[in-house]
Amino acid sequence: MITLCCLFRWAMAEGYGAHLIKKPELIRDMVRQTQSRINQKDFSISIKIRLHKNIRETVDLCQKAEHAGISWVTVHGRTVQQRTEPVDYDAIKTINDSLSIPVVANGDIKFLEDVEKVHANTGVKGVMAARGMLQNPAMYAGYENTPLQCVQDWVDLAIGLGTPFPCFHYHLIAMMERVASKPEKKVFNTLNSTSAVLDFLKEYYNVQYNDQQQAKITESLADHLCGLNLDQPDIQS
Repeated sequence: MITLCCLFRWAMAEGYGAHLIKKPELIRDMVRQTQSRINQKDFSISIKIRLHKNIRETVDLCQKAEHAGISWVTVHGRTVQQRTEPVDYDAIKTINDSLSIPVVANGDIKFLEDVEKVHANTGVKGVMAARGMLQNPAMYAGYENTPLQCVQDWVDLAIGLGTPFPCFHYHLIAMMERVASKPEKKVFNTLNSTSAVLDFLKEYYNVQYNDQQQAKITESLADHLCGLNLDQPDIQS
């Protein structure tokens, strides 16, 4: 996937990320260059974009990218200037109706019912969740909130692989958002060491690191990756 929606200041300042949606011809050339360098008929290339203020510009960009040979396009339903404003699903539907390749909708997907609603209202072939999956990695499995087994698996995997504390803690804060009580979150979110996090999880949720389970999870992930057809999009509908 060629990401054209990143809003990091350094990326925008260097002309990367969301800055590129202003340059459809350059994106077309990037797609063609990627195809020529990989030179595999079945290798899929996709782009992820944000909206222009004028929806016709976004449609034009997507059509140029389609003609250049992308396999599908993911659309985050906000403009570069927007952050917390409502997602424009009507714009995503317009884009979907204007293309013959699959369109994937993205933006404010927090629950499985959001996936179903967006799919029904836009007709897209897939729905992508980002922050919603951080808060509940089991969302697509039908869970309303993060099951403790997800917390346990993350603890085993992260500790076993030596994940840096900021990343380890950040993901747990997201997962515990709808699980822990307000007083618990007030304490948990300010913890500053792996040992403190593990002590908290053991005391309040009976979750503790299991090195044997970590080995099983790692082996299972390796088997799963070996069995994936990485040339085709894995799209949740």
